[in-house]
Amino acid sequence: MVTILPTGDPQPDTSPDARYRAAVGRLLLHEGGLADDPADPGGITQWGVSIHYLRRLSAADRRRLAQAGLAIPSQVTADTIRRLTRADAEIIYRVLWWDALDYAALPDPLASKALDLAVNMGPVQAHKLIQRACRAHGEALAEDGALGPISRAAIARIGPDLIHAIRSEAAGYYRLLAATTQFGARFVRGWLSRAYDEV
Repeated sequence: MVTILPTGDPQPDTSPDARYRAAVGRLLLHEGGLADDPADPGGITQWGVSIHYLRRLSAADRRRLAQAGLAIPSQVTADTIRRLTRADAEIIYRVLWWDALDYAALPDPLASKALDLAVNMGPVQAHKLIQRACRAHGEALAEDGALGPISRAAIARIGPDLIHAIRSEAAGYYRLLAATTQFGARFVRGWLSRAYDEV
């Protein structure tokens, strides 16, 4: 969305909702719709939300989703996944990922990249990649997978150039996964495309 200021200069909408919509829109381009690939360890998946993920939700996460208007049944089946709408997935990603992991506090485009990688490889691994990218820029960070105040301060010091190192680290991780897992070679082209995507 673009806001037109009285001067006539277009400015991007940087409101919290607009930033989230942009990030989840990019994520859903990568995740697509329904996938039921026997090689996928997550099982049947819709909009990147797998049956395995929904079955493992804690009671607290289920309550948070219910408060946001999305009730997850106690027995999650393949039909639960098939019926999951894009709007449902957007609620899940907003409540349990974007808000819970405080990605809105990260600068763009890192916030979008963090969400995209975290959903695909898990937040701990995605955060380690971000920390490793910070180390490549000379920051002395532990690679503990937690984006706490020290990591966030390093991210702020480096600025937008960090995204290039994150892309490289993500590609390296995906290549390693392709070489060391039974299913990796099948998915590596899509993973690398995701790693090098502009956000």
